[in-house]
Amino acid sequence: MMHDEPRDYITIKDEQGNLKDFAVEALFEMEGKSYALLAAEDETMVMQVEGEEGDQYLVGISDPVESQSILDAYQIAVEEAPAE
Repeated sequence: MMHDEPRDYITIKDEQGNLKDFAVEALFEMEGKSYALLAAEDETMVMQVEGEEGDQYLVGISDPVESQSILDAYQIAVEEAPAE
């Protein structure tokens, strides 16, 4: 199924100073924390959303095991309750 809905895009600067555009695929909460699922052509990542509404920012998750477990839990939740 193709989705032609407009998406929000953000630009992230990596540790080498390179800029890369990511589509915001999903915003979700898990264990009281908010996360953003971001996707580029060759990469998918999850970042934590911090701050209050109107003054929010993204924070990288430095532990790859934590990041992968969040992605895995998100995938399981999507499979259990797919969007229509």
